[in-house]
Amino acid sequence: MSDAADVFIHETAIIDDDAAIGSGTRVWVNAQIREGARIGEGCIISKDVYVDHGVGIGDRCKIQNGVSIYNGVTLEDDVFVGPNAVFTNDLYPRAFNASWETVPTMVRRGASIGANATIVCGVTLGEYCMVGAGSVVTGDVPPYALVAGNPARIIGAVDKQGRRTAVASGDHDAAALTKRTK
Repeated sequence: MSDAADVFIHETAIIDDDAAIGSGTRVWVNAQIREGARIGEGCIISKDVYVDHGVGIGDRCKIQNGVSIYNGVTLEDDVFVGPNAVFTNDLYPRAFNASWETVPTMVRRGASIGANATIVCGVTLGEYCMVGAGSVVTGDVPPYALVAGNPARIIGAVDKQGRRTAVASGDHDAAALTKRTK
């Protein structure tokens, strides 16, 4: 756990002694952070958030209420995860299966995930992409892409600030993004 004086941990939060929490981070009501989890500087871990063992969260991330981040997930810097979003970590989960196979998921810098989205394991969410609320992401999302639906599909592009734009990253427009992902 962090020894930094500017880390705030609510009295109801459960933080394992082997978790690392960066300077300026705030952990709120009923959050649980398990052993080996690493949380960067200046993060907000909101009410009822679960961070599983070994999870990596970068600097300045904002994790909203009720989010579950399971082992195998890595969030780079400046990631936003909306309320009640969830990450999976096994493609073939069974209660009776003794050989759980964790499949890694990567969320790149600046990505935003909307409320109640489900991120199926094994995908990469590209830099500054945006996942619409309630979406189910089953495949990789290119940088700056805007995706929505079940399964999530590219419906446009966003700029670094998250505003819709005709131009994604560099010279790639939304139509080019769509062709690349089919």
